[in-house]
Amino acid sequence: METRCVSFDDSSSKPGARIILATLFVIFCWAYSPIGIRIGLQAYEPGQLALMRFLIASVFMVLVAMVKGISWPRFRDLPLLAVLGFFAVSLHHIALNYGQRGVSAGAASVLAQSTPLFSTLLAHFVFKDKVSGWQWGCVLCGLLGAGVVVTGDRGLGDMDAHGLLILLAALSWSLYFSLHKRHCYRYDGLTMVCYTVWSGTIVLFIFAPGMLSAARHASASVNLAVLILGIFPSALAYLAWAYVLAHSNVSRASMALYLIPPTAMLMASLVLAERPSAMVIVGAIIVLTSVLALNLEPANGAKAS
Repeated sequence: METRCVSFDDSSSKPGARIILATLFVIFCWAYSPIGIRIGLQAYEPGQLALMRFLIASVFMVLVAMVKGISWPRFRDLPLLAVLGFFAVSLHHIALNYGQRGVSAGAASVLAQSTPLFSTLLAHFVFKDKVSGWQWGCVLCGLLGAGVVVTGDRGLGDMDAHGLLILLAALSWSLYFSLHKRHCYRYDGLTMVCYTVWSGTIVLFIFAPGMLSAARHASASVNLAVLILGIFPSALAYLAWAYVLAHSNVSRASMALYLIPPTAMLMASLVLAERPSAMVIVGAIIVLTSVLALNLEPANGAKAS
């Protein structure tokens, strides 16, 4: 994942045990996501899985909103919230689920970390922000690494278009992040997360036919994996990440997210018996190093985060 402009307050304090625990919780939740998707796809179609996952997340967020309280959206903001939901939930997870039909969980977690690369391209070509030479170099190296992962996941020379769908998911998240970053001042973090999840879930109802039948025929282990997917990566992790951002330095906290791909690879090896190829590991190193370098741009060319 990547830095999100969400917080429940503007307070800040020195990182402590709670921040560390919350960060580790987020890492494990988001590392589980590609594993949960792979398990869910055993019984659900990609669209059905996305809808089931976010129905669970939506119900959970309703309960959270009832306890914490959120503000009503202004009528003029409804189109914005719908667009945020489309990119963050609908398109992102449809592309992710279809992509994981042919991409290993570990490789998918690496490709998902390419979001900052697309965010930089969007900043230049769409929002007309200035992009330095250092940033261009990081983007090109990162995209090269992504190409290595896509090509090497199933063996050298056997490029699978499913990997491109994971990159589409990363691009979709970049669009969400770029728009969210420019409008997150309109509401508090919890309100934005709730309306984004709910609006994106509404779009996913086009995949409702057959979903309940799939749920009835799915094994208990598959449905448990989907339940975990809906509650932890799709709801609780967002709330925990908002807490981390509200109480620590954003750039420092975001660097911890680069632990997600190796954690996902380890979890996939234990749960799914997946072993990443040498090329996926090499590509992962290139992608993560490029994204890290993008956030560690020398002071003479750095931009404010």
